[in-house]
Amino acid sequence: MVKLHTNYGIITLELDAEKAPATVKNFLEYVNSGFYYKTLFHRVIDGFVIQGGGYNYSLGTVSMSSIAKMSLKSTNPPIKNEAANGLKNDKYTIAMARSSAPHSATSQFFINLKDNNSLNYTAPDKQGYGYCVFGKVVGGTEVVDVISKVAVGTRYGLENVPLEEVVLKKAEEVQ
Repeated sequence: MVKLHTNYGIITLELDAEKAPATVKNFLEYVNSGFYYKTLFHRVIDGFVIQGGGYNYSLGTVSMSSIAKMSLKSTNPPIKNEAANGLKNDKYTIAMARSSAPHSATSQFFINLKDNNSLNYTAPDKQGYGYCVFGKVVGGTEVVDVISKVAVGTRYGLENVPLEEVVLKKAEEVQ
């Protein structure tokens, strides 16, 4: 279990180490090292996903000036994509974000806001690899829903960036 403490409230995750062992190990390494301290949910698409875990939040107050200083954090090497594990990108599941390369996930993750069947594994090729689900939200779905409704815009070359920061203040492993 992991608790994500945001400026909107707490989201509790149950991780599935049986079906996604390498992904859960990777995520917990970031959690337990303090990597997610003051990172941003930098992508919010209502009816699709909220995404975070890769950009610093460097100022102590919530203001647009901190978005200007938003910077991508250095990460560990990418991990193998375990999307063929049978878990689906259903509403309130958590999955690893990645680039177009199937095995490129590092620290960024997203929470599905609906059943996103188009993100599921279908084949072991670039088009069908999908996004690895490794857990689900078991507490704080109302927090996820509130975050999904924040106003967004295009800022500093990124689309769907919240106009007021959604900050992951800390992530902690709990029993």
